[in-house]
Amino acid sequence: MDRSLSGKVAVVTGASSGIGFATARALADAGALLVVAARSTERLELAVRDLGGAATAIPTDVTSTREVDHLVAKTLDLHGRVDILIANAGVYVGGDFVANDVTQLLRLIDTNVGGVVRAIHAALKYMTAAGTGDIVVTSSVSGHQSIHREPVYSASKHAVKALTHGLRRQLIGTGIRIGAIAPGVVLNDLWQVTDAAAVAEGVAAGTGLTSEDVADAVLYMLTLPRHITIRDLVMLPINQEI
Repeated sequence: MDRSLSGKVAVVTGASSGIGFATARALADAGALLVVAARSTERLELAVRDLGGAATAIPTDVTSTREVDHLVAKTLDLHGRVDILIANAGVYVGGDFVANDVTQLLRLIDTNVGGVVRAIHAALKYMTAAGTGDIVVTSSVSGHQSIHREPVYSASKHAVKALTHGLRRQLIGTGIRIGAIAPGVVLNDLWQVTDAAAVAEGVAAGTGLTSEDVADAVLYMLTLPRHITIRDLVMLPINQEI
């Protein structure tokens, strides 16, 4: 199967680390032109340097409609098109619901759900006119079953799943594909795993995935023949008990 994305223009949110950065790298390696976004300007600039000049950085807070609209508009100014949107930006809050700060929980909803809504809404304005496009949303296995230790995070990912399913049907006939990647435990900074040895240990034990594993699955979704849509791709480490 041809896994080239040569000439495609891809926007990746939450691209400064974890799944977002790994996906940006996979897309760059496949030949895509990248516009990468994240809240932290410093971390985003470091990511762009690591990508070897294959990307343009546009600092963006996905809880701001103005900033997300600017991200897509700037991409069109730079490249004249948006072929791929990776709606990846997200935050995590787990633990006891009552003990959590409600402000943090509501920011999680606005980032994980509102951020996806804003990014897709902005990109679809162009993609619909162009008659083609690919949207991949980073979801979670907790969007397919409610996990008691992360109830609000699970709720946000259930919302993302519903959005993806509803939009897929609305977009029938437009030439635009939309799907969600839903991993289990990913050994990255979202799970406070930053040590390479700890990542290797988790992979060897079959209790965690790497960000690169998820990025490879995203690339698979994007490079399938256009008559195929992967609506939901749930991937788990082989020994995750869930």
